[in-house]
Amino acid sequence: MNTLHRRTFMTAAATTVIAPGVAHPEGGPPPTTRWATLSLAERDAAFNNTLQVGPDIARKITEEWTAASAALRAQRPQHLALPYAPGERTKWDLFPASDPKAPCFVHVHGGYWQRNSRETFSCLAEGVLARGWSAALPGYTLAPDASLTQITNEVKTALDWLGANGPARGIAGPIFLTGWSAGGHLTAFLLGHPLVAAGLSISGVFELAPLRDSPSVNDKVKLTEVEVATLSPMRLPSANKPLNIAYGTLELPGMIATSRDYHAYRAQSHLPGALIPIVRTDHYTILNQFRAPDSVLTRSVLQLAEDIKTPASVSQPQRDGSPK
Repeated sequence: MNTLHRRTFMTAAATTVIAPGVAHPEGGPPPTTRWATLSLAERDAAFNNTLQVGPDIARKITEEWTAASAALRAQRPQHLALPYAPGERTKWDLFPASDPKAPCFVHVHGGYWQRNSRETFSCLAEGVLARGWSAALPGYTLAPDASLTQITNEVKTALDWLGANGPARGIAGPIFLTGWSAGGHLTAFLLGHPLVAAGLSISGVFELAPLRDSPSVNDKVKLTEVEVATLSPMRLPSANKPLNIAYGTLELPGMIATSRDYHAYRAQSHLPGALIPIVRTDHYTILNQFRAPDSVLTRSVLQLAEDIKTPASVSQPQRDGSPK
């Protein structure tokens, strides 16, 4: 795709990726899009975050997270790699606070469901740990070894496990689910889990149809038509719980659009949650916010805890992971 064509497409993407107001709040018809008219290269470019920032820069940032996470894990090795299901990656890393009833920051990693691991992202707990919270990070099986259906089921099972086993390991407070990129999708999809009090989706993808034919994503994820219909948060009723949605102002227009559109979709049903643009950050640098106790993202999670203390319309989370 030539430079002019790509720039024209990317400028238009913010308004054409998903048409706000078309998707029905009760899970009606999918949003009207024009993705069928675009080439595979155009679809791929619209959500290729690594290509946008540059592979070398993305690798450098990821290596910095990995090193910082290794240091934190060395300081707090007592509750690492706890299995919640059979599998190499289906494990928890827990960082309990001194107060077992402290709120718990749960973070689901990203990587388009096909790369990265929980070990890389432990450092994202630094900000909330400094505030006296607990933190926990689940892993999950990656595509192509797992379908997106299996991945969503695994993270649900992880939350079930945390509800049943967390108190014995010092985590018995309310759970605030967060996730980045693919983890942002999983956060939105699993917001209704009875353990979760509120959520924060960061740079997520909430309509899966544009990714179905994207080679950089779907060559491994292999989304099916059924998965697009049943796992896209934009096509499903939303949980009546607070969900903040954040994105970097330097992200791809398609990424910005999907966050803004999903916030608008939830707002149609008057559901709680803020839309949080993080200025001068891209898809990768936005996550460094969590490492500071006074950053915009850290404070947004802390505010969620304040907001649910007197929830008029939000059910209290259950601790045993059982259905309501």
